[in-house]
Amino acid sequence: MNGKKILKIISVPLSLLFWIAVWAIISLRVSNEFLLPSPKDTLTALFAMVRESEFWIITASSLLRILFGIVIAAILGVILGVITARLEMLDSLFSPLMTLVKATPIASFIVLALLWIDRNTLPVFITVLIVLPIVHSNISSGIRSVKKELLQVAKVYRFSPSKKLLKIYVPSVLPFFLAACRASLGMAWKAGIAAEVLCTPKDAIGTQIYFSKTYLETPDLFAWTLIVIILSVVIEKLLLLGITSVIKRLHVSGKEDGNAEA
Repeated sequence: MNGKKILKIISVPLSLLFWIAVWAIISLRVSNEFLLPSPKDTLTALFAMVRESEFWIITASSLLRILFGIVIAAILGVILGVITARLEMLDSLFSPLMTLVKATPIASFIVLALLWIDRNTLPVFITVLIVLPIVHSNISSGIRSVKKELLQVAKVYRFSPSKKLLKIYVPSVLPFFLAACRASLGMAWKAGIAAEVLCTPKDAIGTQIYFSKTYLETPDLFAWTLIVIILSVVIEKLLLLGITSVIKRLHVSGKEDGNAEA
């Protein structure tokens, strides 16, 4: 292992320790737990919450809501992306709507949606709004990027529709889908928590953040925020790792089939 790799490995924990030290110094200077709790106070509050069964119910509920929204958005985005890539009329119909969703502040959507949607369902709806336009546009772009030469080869060799889908379209579109996931997963998680803060559903991280702020329990507020950050990183890394492994397997499978046919 060379020096560059070692430096890359240790740079993240060193950077993290540096900013924790900065946080501790500023907290010491402020010397007011209600304004800025120290890292120690935050960790103490975090460990106290983790020992309670209610913490795991709340965390699981928020995770399920937001992951459910991501799955729905991914499915709808793929369907819309395929349809709009094939039919220009529908593309012209949906493009202004997607642009509107991207341009409108999330807070506006949350406040408006509170008038029509149950507060326990609202975080799912907001998550869908965040992910859907990104997945739709990337899937549509991925389908349009498929090389005409590949389609001509498929026509010459009389590929069945399923084989054409698996051997040409899926490998070509998956990198675009991966890019959509990279762009939207972190945003979806933060938007879902923001929706929970504003609509305060039952058993939700955002609700706990709101109550911690209302009752001036600043260490708890920082502890819940830390949980949001950790879960955001973990979810994004795990999902991207899973999608990347699928892409690699499909590419390897495609190469093996090509060698066999040759």
